[in-house]
Amino acid sequence: MKLVKLLANLGYGSRKEVQRFIKAGAVTDDTGEVLREASNTPHERILFRGEPLDPPSPLVIIMNKPDDYTCSTEDPGDTIYDLLPARFSCRNPGLNPIGRLDKDTTGLLLMTDDGKLLHRIIHPKSNCLKRYHAVLDRPLNGSEGEIFASGEMLLRSEDRPLLPAQLEVLNEKEAIVTLHEGRYHQVRRMFAAVDNHVLTLKRISIGGLALPDDLEEGEWRPLTDAELALVFDHP
Repeated sequence: MKLVKLLANLGYGSRKEVQRFIKAGAVTDDTGEVLREASNTPHERILFRGEPLDPPSPLVIIMNKPDDYTCSTEDPGDTIYDLLPARFSCRNPGLNPIGRLDKDTTGLLLMTDDGKLLHRIIHPKSNCLKRYHAVLDRPLNGSEGEIFASGEMLLRSEDRPLLPAQLEVLNEKEAIVTLHEGRYHQVRRMFAAVDNHVLTLKRISIGGLALPDDLEEGEWRPLTDAELALVFDHP
């Protein structure tokens, strides 16, 4: 890919802006040699203003989503895109969340510019299980696990039963819920249906990929190939 198109697709500016950056000497290789539009330098060796280029497409990133951030730019307030470099909003193709998290749900969120991968992960046939840590307002009564796993649970205003979900009780007010699907506010609505209320909810894994311990809330990084493969593992 030509240097101007590469930088423009990565969001560093319009093609005209990128051309000006190149003429001004802002784009070099890792030895400091100034690059020109016709340069044929490998992506990993190109620097923009002394910094390595952002990863190329296709890109998958992992984020530890904080509370009070939405996954849609159409919603008011802070969004997950505010946690990324501003130029990421100009990437072509753009980054999209792989399954949204509610504004008040935290934890593991994947984003990608690879549409085929996105649909592969969210498709029910992929069986990418999603695990959530829920802190509840009231103690569990002991019947929730059987109800969640029955395959007969109906949520209000729906006529299709939920797929069986697993409940792992941690203590009287904390539990891990494993879902095989991802309906709107599903975990919160499930507990509401058994007369409880979720105080905090955090997604802790997708498939065999767990939220890294060293990824603080609000932080993100590119996902490695090995980590991506874990998404399709079934623990």
